[in-house]
Amino acid sequence: MIRLVGMGPGSIRYITIEAVEAIKDTDLVIAFGRIAKAAKQIRAEVQTIDRVDEIIDMLDSDRDIAILASGDPCFFGILDFLQRKGIVIDQVLPGVSSMQYMMAKLKKSWQDAALVSFHGRECSIEDIKKSKTSIVLTDSKYTPNYISCFLSSMGVKGKIYVGFNLSYEDEFIVEKEIGAGIDEISTLAVVVIENEVD
Repeated sequence: MIRLVGMGPGSIRYITIEAVEAIKDTDLVIAFGRIAKAAKQIRAEVQTIDRVDEIIDMLDSDRDIAILASGDPCFFGILDFLQRKGIVIDQVLPGVSSMQYMMAKLKKSWQDAALVSFHGRECSIEDIKKSKTSIVLTDSKYTPNYISCFLSSMGVKGKIYVGFNLSYEDEFIVEKEIGAGIDEISTLAVVVIENEVD
C-alpha cells in the first residue's frame, strides 16, 4: 500500500492524528529534508530524499510505504507528479496547506481568492491583477519583494501580506502597501494580495 501523507505547513502541531498513525505504522517513510525532520519527532527511521524522482526507485509493492508531503499533497503538491509517472496511490491523507494556515492567521475569508503557485512552475503574475484577493506560493525567483514591486509597476494598488516560516518558531508575518520593499527573511513564504480593483 502506498499512502501520500500531508504534513501541514511545517510544525508537527498541524499534522492530523491519521497522519501520525500512518507515520508510526508504515514499513517505510519517505520525506524531503524539512518534512523528514518533523517526521523524525514521531518516528526515528525516515528515509530522507532530495529529489522527487528518487521516490520511484524506492517503491516496493510488498511494503507499506508513506510518502510525506508538505502542506496538502493534492494542492500544488506531489500527487500529480506521482500519478503522471504511473504510480498508483492507494490513499491520500490530506494536510493543512500553508494557504489555509496563512488566511487563518490573517482572519480573512478566502473562498473567492485566486490561488497561484510559483513552486517549480511558470505562472503569469499578471493574472493576480484581475483578482481582488490572491494567495501566492513563492519561490526563489518570484519572491515577495519581486511580486510587490512588479504589481506596483503594473499600477496595482492595495495591501500585501507575507508569511515567512509559517507554523515554525521563527514565523514572521508582515503587512505592507503594494510596491513597498519586503526583506527576504526566508524562501518559505506565502503572499496574500488585496488588490484595490475598480
